[in-house]
Amino acid sequence: MEKNSVLFVCLGNICRSPMAELVFTQVAKERGVLKDWKIDSAATSDYHIGSPPDERSAAICKKHYPDLEVTHRGRQISTSDFNDFQYVFCMDESNLEDLKRVQKQCKEPTAVLKLFGSFDPKGERIIKDPYYGGIDGFQRNFDQCKRCSEAFLDSVHASSL
Repeated sequence: MEKNSVLFVCLGNICRSPMAELVFTQVAKERGVLKDWKIDSAATSDYHIGSPPDERSAAICKKHYPDLEVTHRGRQISTSDFNDFQYVFCMDESNLEDLKRVQKQCKEPTAVLKLFGSFDPKGERIIKDPYYGGIDGFQRNFDQCKRCSEAFLDSVHASSL
C-alpha cells in the first residue's frame, strides 16, 4: 500500500509548520497509523533554510510530548512538493496565496492545497504566526494543530471506509 503524505507550510518553517508536523506525527503515532504516512514541513520564504524550529515552538511541543526528539531543519517549498505530497496544508491566507503562485509553476500538480485550519472543529481557520508574541501564541497554535490533526485524520479514515 502506498503511503499517505502531508506537507505543512508556513512563512519561515520555524514556528507553525514544524509544530504542525510534530503534532500530526504524534497524533498519527498515538492512533497507530504513523507507518502509513510521509510527513514533512516547509516554508514559503527562504529566511530560515537549515534552521531548527523556534525554541518556543519546540518547548511547547516537548511540554506535551516529553519524549519528542526535535530534529527538523527549515526548508523552502518546491514545485515538486505538489506532486510528492497528497496534501499541502498552510497556516494562513498569505501562505495560501504564496503557495498558489508556486503551484502554478508546477506542470501537473496533484496535491490538495488548503488551510490546515479548515479542519478545526472550533472553526478557527487561521493559525496565526506567533513569532512576535509570547509563549501563549505558541500554546494556542499547538491546541489548533492538535484539533486539526485529529479532525484531518478522522476525515481520511472516514473517506477510506
